[in-house]
Amino acid sequence: MTFVTPNLIPALSEIFVLIMASLILVVDVFLSNRNRYISYALTQLTLLGAAWITISSGSTDVVYTFNGMFVGDVMANMLKMMTYLAVSAMLVYSRSYIQLRNLFTGEFFVLVLFAMLGMMVMISASHFLTLYLGLELLSLSLYSLVALQRDSAQATEAAMKYFVLGALASGLLLYGMSMIYGATGSLEISKVAAAIQHGDGGRTVLAFGLVFIVAGLAFKLGVVPFHMWIPDVYQGAPTAVTLFIGSAPKIAAFAFVMRLLAEGLNGLVHDWQGMLIIMAVLSMAIGNLAAIAQTNIKRMLAYSTISHMGFLLLGILSGTLNGYSSSMFYVLAYVLMSLGSFGMILLLSRKGFEAENLDDFKGLNQRKPWYAFMLLLIMFSMAGVPPTVGFYAKLSVLQAALSAGYLWLVVFAVLMSVIGAFYYLRIIKLMYFDAPLDQAPIESQPDSSMLISLNGMAVLALGILPQPLMALCAYSIQKSLL
Repeated sequence: MTFVTPNLIPALSEIFVLIMASLILVVDVFLSNRNRYISYALTQLTLLGAAWITISSGSTDVVYTFNGMFVGDVMANMLKMMTYLAVSAMLVYSRSYIQLRNLFTGEFFVLVLFAMLGMMVMISASHFLTLYLGLELLSLSLYSLVALQRDSAQATEAAMKYFVLGALASGLLLYGMSMIYGATGSLEISKVAAAIQHGDGGRTVLAFGLVFIVAGLAFKLGVVPFHMWIPDVYQGAPTAVTLFIGSAPKIAAFAFVMRLLAEGLNGLVHDWQGMLIIMAVLSMAIGNLAAIAQTNIKRMLAYSTISHMGFLLLGILSGTLNGYSSSMFYVLAYVLMSLGSFGMILLLSRKGFEAENLDDFKGLNQRKPWYAFMLLLIMFSMAGVPPTVGFYAKLSVLQAALSAGYLWLVVFAVLMSVIGAFYYLRIIKLMYFDAPLDQAPIESQPDSSMLISLNGMAVLALGILPQPLMALCAYSIQKSLL
């Protein structure tokens, strides 16, 4: 037997990130706390290098390697680029915050890179095993990041809850995959799709396997009834880690759903549509109604995330290319908004003070008018108010659901969006119409201030001119799924 060297080009960016993460782990051992910025700089250089490799080695063709376990396509390249951008922005926003809380360590940066490597593997997976390996690498890194603040009982509790529930969800997913394998005789996504299309698998076993897989996916997305971990983890984790969990992994979760449902289990679309409809309705209702009662902004944004994931499902459950591209546009818009909202919490926090309560945003316009305006744009976008990107994101998934014949679902989603606007507009009211409770000056690094400005302006610019990003999403979905 001869060993055939696989085509490494589609996986060059993953190989580079793995090498750099290992290098940073070794280099950091020899650095003093005063020189820890070298680890930070190397991490940002890793993201820049991975982006360059992805662009230079990218192709419009669908390329399989490692015996069909890994795929390089336009959708994977685009989602990876957005992942690099989100992780880089998270590091810029978090730098001062983690320095003041003794989290500015090599472990933090290495765990972030390994989590991102897991996301990249999930995005390019074309085999159940590869999907699961990427998911576990991401999950284990996130559990460790949540618990990294070892002297915080709240963070430790959040990590334990996340770990226990995450392990349960992983078990459900693995069990579902094993049932699909038993029915189709393959773990390769394209072969599973072909077997289902030709009616080779046992219908009952496939249906049971699908239920377990959708349950596992629902946990990773954070939709009802598998949402119970999100509020506790968002509130308990350090805000820098909350920002990370609430942004880039959503891109990987979307890719996970695309690879499993849209590619592998597309022949069972009528079976998983019903499940997604129930989860979308419950997520939009419970997410928006529960968010109204929150006084902690991280917890409020956690319930907001649940409702946004319900909207995301509207495009996916349509089962059409237009719906998939609309959901892709939605998840990218959401990540942009999530970065801005949690980034603002980080900017307003200081040593010994966490800007976690709604009252901490009172009178922000008097203290820092530009920051207040940026947060106003982001909250308008979260609420779906034109001309921000959130409006067009919601409009696109609603149109996809309407085209699929779900008029009642669209009407319900619009009503939930109106209810959700209340708690977003409440923050704007606090910033502009209430007197500040805290008169301490807001100090921030120049790079963080510049990034929050770019973040807010991007939310507005993509709302005024959404067509280029929408067209790019549609193109990547068509090239990858057709």
